[in-house]
Amino acid sequence: MSGNWFRTGDLAKIDEEGYIFICGRKKSVIVLKNGKNIFPEEMENLINRIEGIEESFVFGKQLSEDAENIKIYAKIVYNEEIVKNVYKVQTKEEIYTAINNEIKEINQIMPTYKAIRGILLSTTPLIKTTTNKIKREMNLSQIMKEEGNKWNEKAI
Repeated sequence: MSGNWFRTGDLAKIDEEGYIFICGRKKSVIVLKNGKNIFPEEMENLINRIEGIEESFVFGKQLSEDAENIKIYAKIVYNEEIVKNVYKVQTKEEIYTAINNEIKEINQIMPTYKAIRGILLSTTPLIKTTTNKIKREMNLSQIMKEEGNKWNEKAI
């Protein structure tokens, strides 16, 4: 507790009627080269609304030697049976294309700086805490270990 505030690490905005909306966690904010802030949880909520998507993990990927050259990527966990049924697809490539098209739709309603530039697809659940919160650092480490540089090939 600090003064009259309880410091939780949550970031929020208050609308004109005084309602408070939680945007994300301070420690998970992605800061782009232009100084814009991206709240992964906000993007994940949009992705998770796509039919057949079980969960997602949005993160910043450094694309060059410049540590500030970061683009937004997402690891998306999908239900294979639902996706095949809903989008009338069969192969992994068709699944990728169907989900990628849904991501492009999300990108159209977002400011350009928030656009998702690449996706990774999986049917394996993300690493989570006992309270079912995504372990961001562990998931990012796992992605880097498993995918290395090859995941750059499937950029949107």
